[in-house]
Amino acid sequence: MSIFVELFVEVNVVTKKKQYVTIKGTKDGLTLHLDDNCSYDDLLRELEEKLTVSEKIEPDSPLVSVHLKVGNRYLTPEQEEELRTLIRRTKNFVVSSIESNVLTKEEALEWKRKTEIVSVSKIVRSGQVLHVQGDLLLIGDVNPGGTVIAGGNIFILGALRGIAHAGYYGNKEAVIAASVMKPTQLRISDVMNRAPDYKTDEGNEMECAYIDEHNQIVVDRLQLLMHLRPNLTRLERRM
Repeated sequence: MSIFVELFVEVNVVTKKKQYVTIKGTKDGLTLHLDDNCSYDDLLRELEEKLTVSEKIEPDSPLVSVHLKVGNRYLTPEQEEELRTLIRRTKNFVVSSIESNVLTKEEALEWKRKTEIVSVSKIVRSGQVLHVQGDLLLIGDVNPGGTVIAGGNIFILGALRGIAHAGYYGNKEAVIAASVMKPTQLRISDVMNRAPDYKTDEGNEMECAYIDEHNQIVVDRLQLLMHLRPNLTRLERRM
């Protein structure tokens, strides 16, 4: 990226005022950090000034990927296209990505669906399927022939005698917990255990299932989860 050394020096000389656009060269191209506190018009004006300086680059130079980081600024589709067009005017520059910390309403709702705890009070009977995108807290039993599926973890305050599938979208860190753990099938992500190889006590101690370091589903005491999956303490903040 030595071709851009002079560009950076000249840009810094030209813009002695507070910079709204910071240009950094990386092995993957250029990263432009755009200030998220200034007005969009001021940002656009300074970006155009700095890109004008860069027009001294030879036209036969290889294409340079430009990655935009806009922080907490929300860009409309029209503004994104305006930025892309402005940068494309500069020879050899092409926008590869635009990264923002801001979620759209649709993205936020999707994130909420996949991370929230869905509480359901019912008995899942034979032939019934209960499917949620996030974590499932079932207050009731899963009878033989019944199925519960969750994108996250499954917590059952009752007896699990049917099928439970946690981490449905590929989360191998997901767990299954039940007051009575006697499933006909356990599944976490793409790992399945039709006949769990463990002995259950006749007591009322809750148990949990998780994927161990050998990529096998293991069933053990619930108390082990705080050590095996310490990130589950996030539930304390969300409930």
